[in-house]
Parts: sequence; C-alpha cells; structure tokens
Amino acid sequence: MNYRIIGKTLGIILILEAILMIPSFLVSIYYNQDDRYSFLFCILFTGAVGFVLCQLKAEKKALKIKDGLAIASFGWIVLSVFGALPFVLSGSIPFYIDALFETIAGFTTAGATLVDNVEALPKGILFWRSFTHWIGGMGILVFTVAFLPVVGGFQMFRAEASGPMADRFVPRIKDTAKILYITYIALTITELILLLLGGMNLFDAMTHTFATVGTGGLSPRNGNIGAYHSTYIHMVIAVFMILSGINFSLYYALFKRKWRDVLKDQELILYLAIILVATLLITFNLTSTNGKLGASLRDAFFHVSSIITTTGYTTVNFDLWPAFSKVVLFLLMFVGGCAGSTAGGIKVIRILVLFKLIKKEIKKIFHPRAVVPIRIGEDKVIHNDTITNITGFMALYFFIFMLSTLLISLEGIDLESSISAVAATLGNIGIGFGAVSPVRTFSGFSVFSKVLFSILMLLGRLELFTMVALFAPKSWRNEI
Repeated sequence: MNYRIIGKTLGIILILEAILMIPSFLVSIYYNQDDRYSFLFCILFTGAVGFVLCQLKAEKKALKIKDGLAIASFGWIVLSVFGALPFVLSGSIPFYIDALFETIAGFTTAGATLVDNVEALPKGILFWRSFTHWIGGMGILVFTVAFLPVVGGFQMFRAEASGPMADRFVPRIKDTAKILYITYIALTITELILLLLGGMNLFDAMTHTFATVGTGGLSPRNGNIGAYHSTYIHMVIAVFMILSGINFSLYYALFKRKWRDVLKDQELILYLAIILVATLLITFNLTSTNGKLGASLRDAFFHVSSIITTTGYTTVNFDLWPAFSKVVLFLLMFVGGCAGSTAGGIKVIRILVLFKLIKKEIKKIFHPRAVVPIRIGEDKVIHNDTITNITGFMALYFFIFMLSTLLISLEGIDLESSISAVAATLGNIGIGFGAVSPVRTFSGFSVFSKVLFSILMLLGRLELFTMVALFAPKSWRNEI
C-alpha cells in the first residue's frame, strides 16, 4: 500500500475541510455568537494537520485499487473526526462520541440526530451541521478529484461512487467530476431561489437547501419542515428531493439534448413509478381514516419523496399513521434513490436488475439451454460480474442489517425501534419508527449503539464493499 500518497491525499482533504469551515465561521461572526472562536481554532488546527500531511513525498504516484479504498474509507473517517471538533469546542455537543455521531450523520447524509432542542444551537453550528450534508452529498472525494491536483482520480471516484457501476460520461474523470458538481450547484441555487420566493429567510433557505440537495434531512427547526405551514415550501422541497435522487448523468444527457436516453431510462421509470404507486397507496389509506384527500395527498407525496431519497425530512409524525402506510414507508427505506445520485439506500438499479434476474431464471425453467442476457434499456447488457456484485451486495446488506438489529436489541429496545433504527442508519435515512420516529432522536441510545450506528452510516454511504474490502488484506495479493 502506498502510505505516503494516501497520507498526502488525506492532507489535501483536511485542508479542503478547513476551507469549507470558513462559511460557518463567517455566519458565527455575522450573528455575533461565541462559536466563532471554536471555528477559528478548528480551521487553523485542521488546516495545520493537513499541511503537515501534504509534505509527505511519495516515490510512486500511481494509485492502485487498495489505495483508492484506503483513501475513501480513511478520508471519510478523518473528515468526520475533525468535523466533530466545532460541536465539542463550542459546547453544543460536549461529549465527543455524540459529536462524532452527529458529524457522521451529516457527512454521510444520514441526517440522524441526537440533539433534542436544535433551535438552541448557535447559528454557525447549525450552518455547519447542514453544510456537512452538502459536502457529503456528492462526495468529498469527487470534489477533490474535480478541483484539486490529485493523482489516481478514477480509483478514488470508483471507491466513493454511488451504485454498482462507476461510469464516466466524458473521457477524463476530472471532467466527469466537474460536470457532477456543476449540476449539483445548479440544483442548489435553483432550490435556494424558490425557497426564498416562498417566504423562507436566507439562513433557513440555505440550510434546508443544503440538506435537500444532499438528501440529508437535518433542519435548524425543531419541527423540521413541519415548522413551515406552507404547501408551497413542502412541495418545492419534495420535488427537489426527487430531483436529487435521480442519476446526475441524466441531467448531462438533457444538457446534450439526448431526450430519448432520458425518457427510456429504465431505472428512472421504475424510480418514478415507485414514487407514484407508493404515494397513491398511502393517500388512499390516509383518506380512508381522516377523510381529507388534499392533505393526505400532500403528506403522502412529501414523505414518500423523503424516505425513498433517504433524505429524512418530515412535516408530520408519520409514526401515528395507519399500519399499512407505515409498512409502505418502511419498504421504501430499503429502496433508495437512483445510482449516481446523492441518495442512499440499496438503489433502484439493483432492484431493477434483481427483478430481471428473477424473470431470467423463470424463463430458463422452460428453456434451460437458452442464453438470456439481462438488459437495461435496448442495448445495454449487464455483465455477469455486475450481477454477481449486485447479488453479493444485497446478501451483505441484509446480513449486516440482521446482525446489527440483533446487537441493538441487546439494549432491550423493542423490535420495531431496533429494526427501523438500523434501517435508518444503514440506509442513510436518519428517521424511522418507535424510538427513532420523527418526534424523537437517537439521544436515548447507549454509547455502544451510537458507535454502531456511526459505523453503519459510514458503511451505507460507502456502499459496504469499499470499507469491508479494506479489511480483507488477503484479497490484495491478487490485485491487478
């Protein structure tokens, strides 16, 4: 393993993190709050450590697969370790494990929180808390590859990529990363303007936009999005959650006027179909109990959008909904958004391929010798390696889910809370049912559980294999 180039790249990431803390520092100065001193120290300290690491000189500059895995895994860990310092030093979250949990929930866009009274936090901390969503949404390594001089960009990009296939849609990986971030920034600016037009103040509009486009879900309001009694604001955020859950390569296709490629994208079609069907099912279920069609449709659409994109925003306490509606939302917690988006979860593309795999096996019962390729669209054949990757991912995902649920249940937590808490953290959703419902936080769990949830959030954001493979050194020997 190329330790020097790994250390140097981690140094670049820390310097970048120090720079990204500056907006929060300026917010603290603007509101004249004491957390500005904490940010000033953290900026200097983080930048200094990064500068020292950047002085490492590597003889070999090429990155292998294991180096990319190490940078991705340790990069996110180091980012969170230093990113938690403002919470601790400002006294907002005095206990470091709690601060680390909150920071990991931010960077991984899980949006899980253990702060019971969010509005009591200083403005700079609230801004940093939401800004971590925006930083982590597209990925810190993607940003590094796009705008900083680093080597081995594709290895880093692939290790952090969302979905089973890390495709570049222009020849140079640096240009691919830039296009992704340009699209990301365009979505951010557009939503910010629309929220301001809806009467939201600038601070709230910025923090909520960061969390929407990053599909994070942390809000500076105790009532979350429900604090705004505006259907317009609810719908703007719901629509942008859906837009952020779409594969960003499709936006580039739209820019290139490849309308047919977008309209016939099977993952997008299934993604929108799931949202439509789930919304209608919950709407009918809620209307049958409350008789309010308009309110039911609005709430159903918002929360379906929030859960499937793993954002975790809420307007009402859906834990009080009928069992049928809760089951629909619970199933959506395992679906997630599209590959190549900021959303977490299993991803729609994997669900789609599994459906096609089942269909293939049924055909082969009647035609054992037939060669039945799995296609996505008209001309894209899914190779066996990708199918193996997807089935392996699904098996590992549910193994980790069941094992983690078993461990959490040792605390004496009820089954509903244990299952949904694990699903919420592993899927980067942040909310669930019971003890982690929209009106409760993770503050009641033990230190052991908080550490486990933090690991699950990292595993979910890096899609399991990146971190798991790092701790399987025997497989490195056969690396190409």
